Amino acid sequence: MAELDLFFRPESIAVIGASRTPGKIGHAIVKNIIESGFAGTVIPVNPKEEEILGLSVTRSITDLDLPPDLVVVSVPAALAEGVVRQCGEAGVKNLVVITAGFKEVGSKGLEREKKLVGLCREFGMRMMGPNCVGVMDTHTPLNASFAKGFPRKGNIAFISQSGAMLVSILDWSLSAGLGFSRFISLGNKAVLDETDFIADAGIDENTKVILCYIEDVVKGSRFMDTAREVSKKKPIIVLKSGSSQAGALAATSHTGALAGSNLAFESAFKQTGVLRARSMEELFDLASSFATQPVPRGDRVAVVTNSGGPGIITTDSIEAHGLSMARFSKETITALREKLPGEASLYNPVDVLGDANDERYRFTLEKVLADDNVDSGLVLLSPAAVTDPGATARTMLDMRKKFPEKPLFAAYMGGASLAEGMEILTRGGIPAFTFPEQAVRAIKGMVTYGQLQAGLKEDKKDRLVQGDVDEKTVKAIFYDALRNRRVVLLGSEAALVAEAYGIPAAPIKLAKNPGEAAEIAEAMGYPVVAKVASPKILHKTDVGGVKINLKDRQEVVEAYTSIMDNAQRYFPHTPIYGVEIQKMMPKGIEIITGISRDVQFGPMIAFGLGGIYVNLLKDVSFRLAHGLSREDIRDMLQETKAYSLLRGFRGEEPADIEAVIDSIARVTRLALDFPEISEMDINPIFAYPKGLSALDIKITISPELPELDR
Repeated sequence: MAELDLFFRPESIAVIGASRTPGKIGHAIVKNIIESGFAGTVIPVNPKEEEILGLSVTRSITDLDLPPDLVVVSVPAALAEGVVRQCGEAGVKNLVVITAGFKEVGSKGLEREKKLVGLCREFGMRMMGPNCVGVMDTHTPLNASFAKGFPRKGNIAFISQSGAMLVSILDWSLSAGLGFSRFISLGNKAVLDETDFIADAGIDENTKVILCYIEDVVKGSRFMDTAREVSKKKPIIVLKSGSSQAGALAATSHTGALAGSNLAFESAFKQTGVLRARSMEELFDLASSFATQPVPRGDRVAVVTNSGGPGIITTDSIEAHGLSMARFSKETITALREKLPGEASLYNPVDVLGDANDERYRFTLEKVLADDNVDSGLVLLSPAAVTDPGATARTMLDMRKKFPEKPLFAAYMGGASLAEGMEILTRGGIPAFTFPEQAVRAIKGMVTYGQLQAGLKEDKKDRLVQGDVDEKTVKAIFYDALRNRRVVLLGSEAALVAEAYGIPAAPIKLAKNPGEAAEIAEAMGYPVVAKVASPKILHKTDVGGVKINLKDRQEVVEAYTSIMDNAQRYFPHTPIYGVEIQKMMPKGIEIITGISRDVQFGPMIAFGLGGIYVNLLKDVSFRLAHGLSREDIRDMLQETKAYSLLRGFRGEEPADIEAVIDSIARVTRLALDFPEISEMDINPIFAYPKGLSALDIKITISPELPELDR
């Protein structure tokens, strides 16, 4: 039995706070359980009642000889702690706490919630909620909630962080005819969260599609691991509210400035095969499509229409969504030419003309769907005097049975005259839309999932860097910086961190006086660059803190003196640690990589075009470090314009792409090994035909480690 199975298939269920008064939540829950057809034992618990809805009432959960499989708690918040303790003492293992008045109301409620969590840990209980609507399973059947109505039986699981969203969707689904396997209200997610229920829906034989409405993710890395495994078997479609950058911490690096909480979610979904819906409409368009159609083998779409204009609009939409218009075989075109009117368009989209009857649609669809160059079909129907929407709909159902491996969609563009056909299609399991753009968007979602799923199933054994890193050196550097009350490393310290992890960087050392600077330059070899060493001075060039192309000892000495004079003049109260001397490297293709840290998913890795234009052009791609493979890194590169330069633009010699991938892999390993790194920029990196060299490395560390998700 799965860990959460008793939330959906209990043999006995108790309702603490059950009421005989209509209008009260405790009454609605008991009534819903009974009316849903639940076949198990229902136990109302209330010390003041004898009978509720024909059921005998128990005074306390501790009076029962055996603990129920599931307990629903609906008592005032002030009483919840005592009730949950009683459940623990009675041996209860599964709780649904409907009661509100916890962390959602402020600090006092948060303390109450922490006590519930503590009790669950003490007694080994699993808890849904608090502050939730409840749970439903149409196949048990069970409606342990206070929602109005019970969904139709289907194969879609809906997991919602918002109770209001859940009950609204339930009410809408009854009129839309959409069926569900489960409804799950997460509430405050104090113990069980979206990851737990996604994992359970992933093994539920009655669930084919998993829908989620979420506002945040509790444990980012765990969510990613679970979603990645579940996505290999069935689609997860998420509507994530709150797409602003508000979740991002104040950033001082380029990487941090370009990243944000929404990007972290985008990266998490992309890396785990999760589809992101942009609206409620898209969420349920995708849900109905996945619930009834096979995942297409490819992106080639065939369109059959009785009107030219909608066919053109649909073609534009298909191309805009990155899909392909299927190119029919010679045999298909010949067959269409022999049967269709001379005025018909034989090439995709196939225009069967406005006088097309059901038989013409049937012939055309059969020929088109039989073509091996077609992965999915879309039928457009506009109302005309000779149109029979119902007959055409039944024809589509026949074609769906004949070609079960190819998804089929419809756009019935009209109103009341097409209603019967729409109903036949919906009832028969073919997604029917009013406008073709919705259908194309659904096809795109299914194609994307197929591509993501294929990528997830690939065996990616080559994971980042296995050895040849020196953690001890990095730990010592970070320790010394924090001991000196610095969270930003000096350039020379950052270069040592890079060296410890095998990231190629231009040699750089700190000089405390002009003579030492000259000796360092002599040992490195000319030309060199001199930079003021101070974490507080961010734009060194603007204040005369950088001197380049120094060719001899005298120039180095003079540069040291000039830089220190400028620093003292512009920043008289800022600590200056000296001047850093760096080997001047030959020009290469300028790229950037770096680390920023998301509060929910941990370190994010950036790659893109580097140099002074990084924030202007924003040619950057992101991935989360957790679970990143070298193939993922290669995909990152290919998403940017910088990749065209690396491959050799307009006859230029290509750069060492494998060296770039290796350096990003090493940055990723560094980010995972040291969660205290809050931000890191390596900009620019000069990429050469063989190898590369990092020029400017900025590392910011946190004096306090972030809370880790393990």
